[in-house]
Amino acid sequence: MNRLLVGRSPVPVALPYSQAGVLGCGLIGISWAGLFLASGRDVYAWDPSESARQQLPSVVQPILEQVAQSGLFRGVPAGRLHVVSDVEDLARRVSFIQENAPEDASLKRQLYARIEAVAPADLVIASSTSSLVWSDLSAGLRVPGRLVTAHPFNPPHLMPLVEVFGPDSARLVDVSQFYLSLGRVPVVMKKEAIGHIANRLASALWREAVNIVAEGIADVAEVDKALVNGPGLRWSVIGAHMAYHLGGGPGGIERYLKHLGPSQERRWASLGTPSLTPEVMAQLVAGVAAEANGRTITELERARDEALIATLQSRRNSQRP
Repeated sequence: MNRLLVGRSPVPVALPYSQAGVLGCGLIGISWAGLFLASGRDVYAWDPSESARQQLPSVVQPILEQVAQSGLFRGVPAGRLHVVSDVEDLARRVSFIQENAPEDASLKRQLYARIEAVAPADLVIASSTSSLVWSDLSAGLRVPGRLVTAHPFNPPHLMPLVEVFGPDSARLVDVSQFYLSLGRVPVVMKKEAIGHIANRLASALWREAVNIVAEGIADVAEVDKALVNGPGLRWSVIGAHMAYHLGGGPGGIERYLKHLGPSQERRWASLGTPSLTPEVMAQLVAGVAAEANGRTITELERARDEALIATLQSRRNSQRP
């Protein structure tokens, strides 16, 4: 039994998969490893790069500190990190593996075959894939139901969303409970789709953001400023459908669709389909450089993460009973 901070009160919860595996220790894998450790789980991790394996204990430490700063877990001692020498060793030691290999279906399937050669039938593989779909990844598995796609939003240790899909409904419930115990928000998809849900939404929005720059309507920084201080702020507390429901006034979404649906369709018809030509890419690169104003990627990531932590704390405080 462990204690997960829900809102502001430590609530005892069961700790599913008390020993978790992390396959692939790049940007996403490091983030998952830190979150698992912070929740009190022992983590067994493997990466094909010896350098990545050697550096993991040091690079995961800032993740642990950020999770502690976010206030998600309280009074929970961190788990122990074990770096193993090969993927077979990983598969023998855990009953849950978060797979974070590169976005190459063939490579992932090769790793799954190595795992299945030594793993028990009940071992779960959760793929962090951002663009591949379950039907491609599961081809060749002896136990296809052991695989779920579980796409996080970067960085997983701060961003709550995990998009889950698989054919076994009982397994989806089990995996969703696991992510809930990590303070994540699992969203179960009814059918597989390239880009899942959030990346499809983000891609649609960025397409129009690029079009606005390409059409000369506004510069990169102005587009980002409009998003952060307008719909982005609202979307951080309610979703797109609910926002339009409130936009319909007392009549809600039904009134909005009847009275303002035609104006929405006119806006849809005016949205662009830009191409990433050399000229457009040059505009974007120059615009982002101007917005960054000399700040390095590391500095920008730090500013992003500090703002995310503050936002998460504020949301948690607002949900107090």
